[in-house]
Amino acid sequence: MKKKALDLLMIMAGAFIFALAINLFVIPNELGEGGVTGITIILYYMFSWSPGLMSLIFNSFLLIIGYRFLDPRTVIYTIAAVLFNSLFLHLTESWSIASDEIVINAVFGGLLGGIGIGMVIRVGGTTAGTTILARIANKYLDWNISYALLFFDLIVAFSSYFIIGAEALMLTIVMLYIGTKVMDFIIEGVNPKKAVTIISKEQDKIAEQVNVVMDRGVTVIYGRGYYTKTPQEILYIVISKQELSTLKKIVKAADKNAFITIHDVRDVFGEGFIDISK
Repeated sequence: MKKKALDLLMIMAGAFIFALAINLFVIPNELGEGGVTGITIILYYMFSWSPGLMSLIFNSFLLIIGYRFLDPRTVIYTIAAVLFNSLFLHLTESWSIASDEIVINAVFGGLLGGIGIGMVIRVGGTTAGTTILARIANKYLDWNISYALLFFDLIVAFSSYFIIGAEALMLTIVMLYIGTKVMDFIIEGVNPKKAVTIISKEQDKIAEQVNVVMDRGVTVIYGRGYYTKTPQEILYIVISKQELSTLKKIVKAADKNAFITIHDVRDVFGEGFIDISK
């Protein structure tokens, strides 16, 4: 229950930050956007229709269509995200910031937009619209969520060319790319994982210390040296970046001559990490 409350607070904060990106940096500079928000902005430029209201209508319709592809928790979180997003788009509609530099505004629009959507997706929600399509692509095609979202967003962004012009479209593409990179960092890069391979004569001692001190599992891979033909047990461990120094101390204390390789890991699913069903 406590986790759900914290998740909803994260969704609320993410929706607020995204609304600031739209009302402070995108619309005042007549830039475009991706997804449903991009469509509502085009309608705003053409007919002065409220982006908040249009966002609620379009996203509700898409949620009805796409709910069957999402798990129950994601549906609930998405409904909350849509409501908060529409509310904050309306409440911050008259807000402004003193900045006439369009390039800087595009950068900050992408920065805040990426942070906002990233916060929503990180806790398991979506902002509906193309985010639902991105989650479906991730679930069934194993696409990266951030880049799937960029793909769908660019389709909408390019359609705004006839309304905002070539220069604003180019800045919009830059803004969406920045938002994608920031979103990717928020979703997956805040707590990066490392895969560590250890070859040592004291493998049992190291594995035991990793279990006891770090409370991490260890996989033993059986191999042999090509030149010496000597059988060798190789330890394979996946840990967070913050745990790396502890592991190095354990290995150093057990065997100063140990051979260690460390690799960056993008996604980790399974016990002790992220549930593979999410």
